Amino acid sequence: MKLLAFESSTEACSVALWLGGEVRERFEVAPRRHAQLLLPWAESLLADGGLSLGQLDGIAFGRGPGSFTGVRIVTGVVQGIAFGADLPVAPVSTLAALALGGTEALGAQRVVAAVDARMGELYWGCFEADVERLVRLLGEERVLPPESASLPGGAGWWGFGSGWEAYGAALAGRFGDRLEGWRGDGLPRARHVAALGARRLQEEGGVTAEAALPVYLRDRVAWQKR
Repeated sequence: MKLLAFESSTEACSVALWLGGEVRERFEVAPRRHAQLLLPWAESLLADGGLSLGQLDGIAFGRGPGSFTGVRIVTGVVQGIAFGADLPVAPVSTLAALALGGTEALGAQRVVAAVDARMGELYWGCFEADVERLVRLLGEERVLPPESASLPGGAGWWGFGSGWEAYGAALAGRFGDRLEGWRGDGLPRARHVAALGARRLQEEGGVTAEAALPVYLRDRVAWQKR
């Protein structure tokens, strides 16, 4: 399995080349530079790997939730590449990629990925490491105020991501000893999008460029309320 993966749904920007489990990545915290970096980094990684787009099995990307601008940019880039090269696309949850990074950084089995959604809200998802050392979602991904956040049953949870930097003290007080600890410096990365995208392509196949759509969550909540 050979694929390119893109992630730019937060202030961080990254591109990874996945080669059967080996991963090469370009990563930088670069607010407002996502559009300038994604394509040159992809071209550089392919050149270093001696590959063309036509030799790839697909493309993966962080489809959100996250910054509206960052998610729109990466979606447009991926749709353009996939359409031009006739490649399948694996949309990957940004929260799932963040949680996978959390399992590695924290040595944790159960991770609550939280991204600061501004306006007093969080993008929130609870994940558990699976037998393949990836992660699966427990429940639903949501956008919510910190006082509405909840955990699935059991203890042993770790928090990871910018939402914990913003609201970690309040959340820790809310969950008590069910929460082992948290880190607020976690950011989603293309290397984790690549791992999750490779599994999706192998098990389910990808979608067409036209069907590779962003997920904002906040729009969905507004629609449900209406």
